[in-house]
Amino acid sequence: MTQPKPKIVFFDIDETLYINRGEQRVPESAKTALRALKQKGIMTAIATGRTIAVLPEKILAVIEECGIDMIVSINGQYVSYRDKMLAAFPVDKQKVAELTGSLKAHQIAHAFVAREGLFTVLEDEHSAAALEALKLPYTQDSAAHERYDIYQMLVFYTEAQNDAVLPLLPQGDQIIRWHPHAIDLLQASGSKARGIEAALSKLGLQMSDAMAFGDGPNDMEMLQEVGFGVAMGNAVPELKAVADYVCPAIDDDGIYRGLVDLGVIDAGIV
Repeated sequence: MTQPKPKIVFFDIDETLYINRGEQRVPESAKTALRALKQKGIMTAIATGRTIAVLPEKILAVIEECGIDMIVSINGQYVSYRDKMLAAFPVDKQKVAELTGSLKAHQIAHAFVAREGLFTVLEDEHSAAALEALKLPYTQDSAAHERYDIYQMLVFYTEAQNDAVLPLLPQGDQIIRWHPHAIDLLQASGSKARGIEAALSKLGLQMSDAMAFGDGPNDMEMLQEVGFGVAMGNAVPELKAVADYVCPAIDDDGIYRGLVDLGVIDAGIV
């Protein structure tokens, strides 16, 4: 295995950098790792499915405390670098209007994901279960797409409802199931990898300069396309299968131990 020598390292949030269960926290060892990367002159970045407006308070504190440089949000659809927009890929407004109209007509709960927040339409037991699982703050607003650029949509339904819901969704768009009651609906070309590549090109960097840590299905393209992809020990099996390396689980100081084992940072007191 070639030892990675990244110039920038990307971290997914939920169950990679942030334990979103029980006490909900960023492991102290992960903070140590972030500081160690900065000390070595390696940039640090977030790469998440969340929009910036619904980042957990503890993640916002870590961004400030550890000097995280970049946030790749909404599965790569909106990228900010040191608080300034670097790349953005909004969905066509007419497409959004037509889709929400169709979903409302069939009483399918869904939500708009904008830079400004998460806005729900037609809440039900499916949306409640999914949004509660990640403790996602949201506002009920069926007209949000008229005021804000929409970068992604969430549609709330189970796999048992596929026959009823799938014909309503745009052909060719990506469907990524992140909860038994919810999917991310992305543009066909949308991914964390696209957002990362667009941002790095503006900074004069290549994908080969990047390293990334993730745990879920929406991290697949990111881990495959960066120079070195790391799956958490708690990652889904299909992500581990494409990763260059599998580090210990988040609960077992995975980020810190992975970076030390790979020689990216030096071992020290956690």
